[in-house]
Amino acid sequence: MTPAARVAGAMEVLADILDRRRPAPDALKDWGLARRFAGSKDRAAIASLVYDALRRRASSAWVMEAETARALTIGMLAVQRGLDSAAITALFSGERFAPEVLSADEMARLDRARRLDEAPAAVACDCPEWLLPSLTKAFGSALRDEMLALTARAPLDVRVNSLKAGRRALREALAHLGPEDTPLSPFGLRFPVGDDGRGPALQAEPEFLDGMFEIQDEGSQLVSLLSGPAQGSRVVDLCAGAGGKTLALAALMESTGEIIATDVDARRLVASHARLQRSGATNVTVRTPRGRYDQRRPDPLADLAGTVDLVLVDAPCTGSGTWRRNPDAKWRLRPGGLAERCRDQAVVLDRAAALARPGGRIAYITCSVLPDENDDAISAFQSRHSGFALLPTAEVAAAAGFAELAQWTTPRGGLLLSPHRTGTDAFYIAMLRRQA
Repeated sequence: MTPAARVAGAMEVLADILDRRRPAPDALKDWGLARRFAGSKDRAAIASLVYDALRRRASSAWVMEAETARALTIGMLAVQRGLDSAAITALFSGERFAPEVLSADEMARLDRARRLDEAPAAVACDCPEWLLPSLTKAFGSALRDEMLALTARAPLDVRVNSLKAGRRALREALAHLGPEDTPLSPFGLRFPVGDDGRGPALQAEPEFLDGMFEIQDEGSQLVSLLSGPAQGSRVVDLCAGAGGKTLALAALMESTGEIIATDVDARRLVASHARLQRSGATNVTVRTPRGRYDQRRPDPLADLAGTVDLVLVDAPCTGSGTWRRNPDAKWRLRPGGLAERCRDQAVVLDRAAALARPGGRIAYITCSVLPDENDDAISAFQSRHSGFALLPTAEVAAAAGFAELAQWTTPRGGLLLSPHRTGTDAFYIAMLRRQA
C-alpha cells in the first residue's frame, strides 16, 4: 500500500470507531480481516495513524473545525506528525486509493495547527473537558506539558529477570535489536520503536522464551522496587492480573519467602501461570478464586488475615497513566466509569487492611494520574482505617535507592511518576503501615 492508501485506510477505521463507538483494537482487527491484501507493515502503519489521531483527537478537531474521520486524520498529520500543507496535499491527491483532494476550506483551516495556544484548555491538552478539574488538581501549572507528554508514543521497555540473567549480559545477547539501559530502573532495557509505532518482536527471541526478561514499562518496574519487598517475607499481590508485578517481586525477593498472587477475576490470572513457569520463580502461589469476589461472602484470603508483611494493591483504575499506549481509553472514559473504579479501589484497600499484620505495609499503586483514584483514595481509606499511617515519600524513595523521585510527592503524600517527569507511563504509589 502507498502512504496515501494507508491514510485512506486509517480514515476508514476512524469512521468505524466514531460511527459505532467501537474500541479501536476491534475496529482495526475487523478492517484487517476484511482486507487481506494489506500486509503486516500496512496494518501496523494504519494502526499508528489511527492511534495518533486518537491521541490528538481534540486538537485535530479544533484545527479542522469538525470531528469526522477525515478531519481528525488531516488535523493529526499537521498537529501530531508535523507535516506541512504541501506534504498533506500530496497524500490527499485524489489519485487511485488516495483520499480526495483537500478543499479550499480544509487548506485554510490547516493554518490553525500553528495557533493551538489560542485553543481552549481541553483542546490544547487533548483531554476530555470534564476531566480538566481533576487533571489541573494533579498537575497545576504544568498541566499542558504533562498532557502533551501523554500524547506521545510510548517506548518499549523490558525488565531483566535477575533470577536468570544480568542486564549487561542480556543487553549484549539482544544487541542486534539496539537496546539501551533504562535511565532509572537497574533492571530495565529500552528498545527503539519504528516510525510505524512498532518495536522488535521481542516475544519471539530465545531469551524471552527462556524467561530472561518480561515486557514491562520502566514505571511499573519502579513502583515494584518502591514497594520494598523484603527477602523471606510474606507478600500478597491482591490484584495480580497477568502477573507482571508478581514476577518483579519474586525476583527482588530472590525466590525467598512467599508470594500469594490472586485477583477478583480468575480470567485475569490465566496468563500468569506460563509467565511464572518461564521465570523460574519458586516462591509464588497463585490462588484462583471460585467466582468473582463478593463482599457478601467470606474473603477467600481470610486464613491470611493479620499475617502479611506486604500487601501489594495494583488497583483497578481508569488507566489514564497509559494514555500514550491506549489513547482510545481517554475518550471512552465517562464519569460513571471513574466512579465505579473508585468504588473498586475502596473495596480492595479494605481487603488489604484485613491482611496486613501489625507493622505490615500496604503498597497502593495505580496507573492513573487522577487524584480521585490516588490521593483521594488514600484519604478515604485512612478515614475508614485510622490504624494505618502514610509513610513519607522521601523515606520510601530513599529506601529503594531513588531519593530523587521524592520531588514528585503529591499533596497527600503519595508519589506520581509520569511521561513528562520520569519518561515512564504514569504510576502512583502510596505506602501505608499498619500501626502495632
